[in-house]
Amino acid sequence: MEEYLKEREGKSVHDYHQVKMGKVTRPIWVRGPVIIGAGPSGLAAAACLKQKGIQSLILERDKCLASMWQLKTYDRLRLHLPKQFCQLPLMPFPKNFPSYPTKQQFLAYLKAYADHFDIKPAFRKTVVSADFDHGCGYWRVRTQGLKKEETEYVCQWLIVATGENAEKVVPQIEGMDEFEGPILHTSSYKSGSMFCGKNVLVVGCGNSGMEVCLDLCNHNARPSLVVRDTVHILPQHMFGKSTFGLSMSLLRWFPIRLVDKFLLVMSHLMLGDTARFGLDRPKFGPLELKNLYGKTPVLDVGTVAHIKSGKIKVCRGIKLLTKHSVEFVDGNIENFDAIIFATGYKSNVPSWLKGTDMFCEKDGLPRKPFPNGWKGENGLYAVGFTKRGLLGASIDAKRIAEDIQHSSKATQTTHV
Repeated sequence: MEEYLKEREGKSVHDYHQVKMGKVTRPIWVRGPVIIGAGPSGLAAAACLKQKGIQSLILERDKCLASMWQLKTYDRLRLHLPKQFCQLPLMPFPKNFPSYPTKQQFLAYLKAYADHFDIKPAFRKTVVSADFDHGCGYWRVRTQGLKKEETEYVCQWLIVATGENAEKVVPQIEGMDEFEGPILHTSSYKSGSMFCGKNVLVVGCGNSGMEVCLDLCNHNARPSLVVRDTVHILPQHMFGKSTFGLSMSLLRWFPIRLVDKFLLVMSHLMLGDTARFGLDRPKFGPLELKNLYGKTPVLDVGTVAHIKSGKIKVCRGIKLLTKHSVEFVDGNIENFDAIIFATGYKSNVPSWLKGTDMFCEKDGLPRKPFPNGWKGENGLYAVGFTKRGLLGASIDAKRIAEDIQHSSKATQTTHV
């Protein structure tokens, strides 16, 4: 590799181990894997590699660990699943943490995790392109810093850990430019306190949309929820156990369709017929739907009770916006002071990863479904694209570390 670098620019190897301010065009050779993304998935991959004596370099576009959690989540957020299903490999949550850790507790756990494994990402390194150089047989990763300075890294293994939620999704609706109230995505929403006494339209009925509606109610706002598609809503707990944990236990003994029938019967008994309130269920059961299409059921934390009482109004899809009102596809027109899009996120991998067909151009996810989407060609890997949350990311991280260990005796990363 060093001979390749010498030949490429006619410089001594020593020159490549110097980092200078300003624009850097000479490559930096990384002996171990380069991991793109310092979220939970990237941290898990780095920790599993370190356990096997392999150093890695994490490149992160933002200024902190887990920037999605740090910068783009609302204040009341908690883990939706019990902590035992969300802990990263090799280090469980502290025993004194509640079953559903808060946002701040989860961030504290991630910081402790990074400190424990001595993981120190390179922050403010936005990857603008990554491609496999068949001429030299290595990956070339180009980044841009805060002051637009460029750096190129060369490595044998590339681990994509930017996740399924890299970029927000905001649908374009006729009249958005005319609406005079604030329009924001949940990535900018912190608390319902600024909407006290306001009529607020929340677009999207996933876990985030449901919880934002609940938060708005708790701050004396008047939320309405746009529900365009069918949705499964399940109680967060059944028989004193988490619904998710109970489902995983039942799947060990019973087929998925039988478990789905059980979940739907219990949900009907505990929540009632959600279709009566405008929340129609899909034809597939919640677990089967998750397996087939990656669509996660909503775990109710109190929103359904407010929908039943009328504090939260369910609306159909939006047709168009005017200065102060929204016209829905069913012809109803209502006034709103603000609109919040709980319309989720998408992967941005196709915008910077080049020369590989591992990821689908349309949705930025691995073409091969779980559990086979973690490995590509030429030392390319993906962690955290399983549509199975942190549990899926942990499985990916362990497999990647084992695979890299088998293919190399590398024990450290050299970067300057």
